[in-house]
Amino acid sequence: MRYQTPISILLSFMIAAPAAIAQDYQTGMKELVILEKDGTRHLNGFLWYPTTEVENPVPAHGNVVWEPISVIPDAPLTTETHPLVLLSHGMFGNARNQAWLASALTKQGYIVAAIDHPGTSTFNRNADQRRSLWRRPQDISRTLDYLLDQPAFKSVIDPARIHMAGHSLGGFTAVALAGGRFDPDHFDGFCADNPADLVCTIFDRWNVAKSNTDRAAMQVDLRDDRIKSIAVFDLGGTQTFSPESLGQISTPMIVYGAPQDISGLDLDVESRALVTSLSQDIVQYHEPEGLAHFDFLGVCTAAALDILKEEEPDDIFVCEEGRQERRAAHQMIVENVAHFFEDQS
Repeated sequence: MRYQTPISILLSFMIAAPAAIAQDYQTGMKELVILEKDGTRHLNGFLWYPTTEVENPVPAHGNVVWEPISVIPDAPLTTETHPLVLLSHGMFGNARNQAWLASALTKQGYIVAAIDHPGTSTFNRNADQRRSLWRRPQDISRTLDYLLDQPAFKSVIDPARIHMAGHSLGGFTAVALAGGRFDPDHFDGFCADNPADLVCTIFDRWNVAKSNTDRAAMQVDLRDDRIKSIAVFDLGGTQTFSPESLGQISTPMIVYGAPQDISGLDLDVESRALVTSLSQDIVQYHEPEGLAHFDFLGVCTAAALDILKEEEPDDIFVCEEGRQERRAAHQMIVENVAHFFEDQS
């Protein structure tokens, strides 16, 4: 069996279900467009939310490779207040990547928001915006500002229950929002000793923190204290943060490491190192046997592997064991994360 769940975790699920679980919620969806005043970094994405509407569900965020989720576009929001989860996608991903998580959480009473990060998204790989990685955490804070400023959304979001989840480069984004501070001297020294490290090579190729102006911008404290807890999914970028800043983080984190080596990330440098650096009373770590970096993407269709072999053979790995095995991984991740968020509320 590829994916195994510890018995202790299964028992905890049977003993207590998250208080956020509600009665027969469906997934409503609205598109998000967040304009930047006097700027060009406009944000596009989606808001998924619990609704009691049941009419006219449609498939969304699917194609020949990815299975869709079921949503009811522009369904009425409930009048109750709900916890909010903000999502940050990985390198060259997009707001749809964790729609599976959004779908599961909305049915448990969560509101979920995700945006495309300009420069590092599927749809925008502009080199200047890609280089400006300090803007990624700011994107999430801007999204939160926007939601809390809109009367229709503000009235149903509980400000005491705001959480976040980030995958890969989105995990880097999440750690920065928790108070991790980019340390260029520490990172330069690490890369001098480890020139083949994946994050070192990517940041070098992207010209991250090469100019004095950029180095200063990357070192700014990007913490957002409105975010009460964070889920980190197989992050890349732990080695960019000062160890001192990681040790001072007080935001509770549930961290997942993916031991099946597909992405090129080194767990000893990334997830394991992050967990070691954090205060042990705020962190929960999971490293499930067989979990792969791309298991945090959606479930692949039955035809996905054949299509990728024909059209994108270099990308086959994103759908290897990407159906029933991935469904099992998603189920455990959702249960763990929902319990963790609820425990921090």
